Amino acid sequence: MSDILTATFNTPFQSAPFEQIKTEDYLPAFEALILKAEQEIDNIVNNTATPDFKNVIEALAYAGQELEVLSNIFFNINSAETNDEIQKIAQDVSPLLSAHASKIAQNIPLFEKIKTVYGQQSAYNLNEEQKTLLHDTYKGFERSGALLNETDKKKLEDINKELSLKSLQFGQNALAATNAYTKHITDKALLSGIPDAILAQYEEEAKERGLEGWIVTLQYPSFVPLMTYADNRELRREIALAGGKRSFDGGDYDNQELIREIIALRDQKATLLGYKNYADYVLEERMAKTPEKVNDFLQELLVKATPYATKEIATLKEMATKDGISDMQSYDHAYYAEKLRKEKFDLSDEELKPYFPLEQVQEAVFGLAKTLFGLEFEALQDIQKYHPDVKTYKITENGNYKALLYVDYHPRKGKRSGAWMTSYKNQYIKDGENHRPHISVVCNFSKPTAELPSLLSFQEVTTLFHEFGHALHGVLADTQYPGLSGTSVKWDFVELPSQFLENFCYEPEFLKTFARHYKTGEVLPDEKIARIAESKNFMEGYQTLRQLGFGILDMAYHTRAAALKDIKSFETEATAATSLYPLNPETAASPSFSHIFGGGYAAGYYSYKWAEVLDADAFRYFKENGLFNPEVAAKYKVLLSSGGTKDPMELFKAFRGSEPKVESLLKRAFG
Repeated sequence: MSDILTATFNTPFQSAPFEQIKTEDYLPAFEALILKAEQEIDNIVNNTATPDFKNVIEALAYAGQELEVLSNIFFNINSAETNDEIQKIAQDVSPLLSAHASKIAQNIPLFEKIKTVYGQQSAYNLNEEQKTLLHDTYKGFERSGALLNETDKKKLEDINKELSLKSLQFGQNALAATNAYTKHITDKALLSGIPDAILAQYEEEAKERGLEGWIVTLQYPSFVPLMTYADNRELRREIALAGGKRSFDGGDYDNQELIREIIALRDQKATLLGYKNYADYVLEERMAKTPEKVNDFLQELLVKATPYATKEIATLKEMATKDGISDMQSYDHAYYAEKLRKEKFDLSDEELKPYFPLEQVQEAVFGLAKTLFGLEFEALQDIQKYHPDVKTYKITENGNYKALLYVDYHPRKGKRSGAWMTSYKNQYIKDGENHRPHISVVCNFSKPTAELPSLLSFQEVTTLFHEFGHALHGVLADTQYPGLSGTSVKWDFVELPSQFLENFCYEPEFLKTFARHYKTGEVLPDEKIARIAESKNFMEGYQTLRQLGFGILDMAYHTRAAALKDIKSFETEATAATSLYPLNPETAASPSFSHIFGGGYAAGYYSYKWAEVLDADAFRYFKENGLFNPEVAAKYKVLLSSGGTKDPMELFKAFRGSEPKVESLLKRAFG
């Protein structure tokens, strides 16, 4: 094997040597770096000096950094540029990492040293970050089974291995099911209503497959425009049915049994560790603290939003009736919502898209980062990439190197759907050196064609701002320890920076600086900018109920595991209060609900709405003091740079001067 992944990277900024990595390098590298990380743990355990904060807690905080970097590289490749071989390696690697984590968590001599330091922490004169690290370290071991007997420790280790594999398989099935479906259309009349730019995209997809005509897929940039613009109701129904049946059709990629197994394993884990259920276990270390508080929060919003959502749907049904549709279905929603948006605001995604070419939007978000935080971006050509679509940037502040940024914007076969931010390397300070982060933003925006640049819908504009908000959390990180850096915060706090940044997209003052026609350079007319601002809360009631439905379903799975038998009936019962259209017995959301079964949002999906309260209140503070107020921006920068070094509520209060108010969200959403 090559030592490319185990040696110090001989690249600019010690960036990942993507172009030198061979697929067969990964597994041996994991095996080697797991051994190295375990040796670092052994060194802590075998140190004969009296246990103290530095030689136990701090040493543990810095241990395994090379393995962490390798894991970040590999699992992003598995999401952004995967193939059968990579997925097979992921199946081999996941139990190795799970076993490694269990071995550390159940290392009794190590935990005894941690307990000793924890019990005499007043002797060390620790600063706030060090106190947080000590608490998190001790609590992390306790929550990982360090206090269990040997039999139960083995049970927990086995559960963790199984969960790791099954969650990975869930995500692979969902991706495979998405990729497996294509709709080949040769009669252009079937595509009536769909804008030319989207047709060109469908035609390009067909050409890539050596076919005449047009290809529609279940990838977001293909699926959503069809559901939004296709006049042919039967085509909308067919594509929606295909999307809703993903991993729910009894085929090779069906995820229903995996869901039952994952939920059962999570419940067993929680019970073993002394918790009532998995949600209790997860929420102990979140801002919300308990399932009861989460459910109360979701129900409060449900009561407030339902009348607005019901009224919105009634308006759409009235429009559909004029077209002879008396039984409006969920697959009609986007189509009539777009018609209503056009009628109400004289706006459609297709007429706005020419004003939002991707590169222009990226420059806008870069410019905002400069205005608020003094960051500069320089395109680099000497950084290795895992795909030609990827671009790289050096970020500086006052001329000093701050971070490395990767952006990867377009869909392809080996890339999962959606958008995300990840970190290849966390920021931390060790031996006086501030190790700066390597951050990645991954999206799925339509590819440029021979005639057109990549043009973004307005929703895609907000998506880019959202992910860049996460990226700024990583870029601005300035903490001592890697485990408290950047987005390493309480899960229900992590969406604040991302959702906060979206707010700028609706501000006329800011929109005028970058919404320009890609051909003429004409600025988006004032009346359309005003309508974008007015349209911010368009269908807000419906969107709120949709998000609440996912949050309620997530909490149901993780508080009522014993009630789970049939996936469809469980989902239907849990989400009944948020369902606004008739349910199709052939479709279900759960088997492709990767956030909670294949990702990290289990018992945490509520955090999107929770963070909306935070972001609404934070942005209100900016608006009250001037959109680009340098003093407010400086305070917000402190919040971002602090990562997980303090309790998030304390960070928020230090920035805002008070706790967040639900009223800020309700006022923004419903006036």
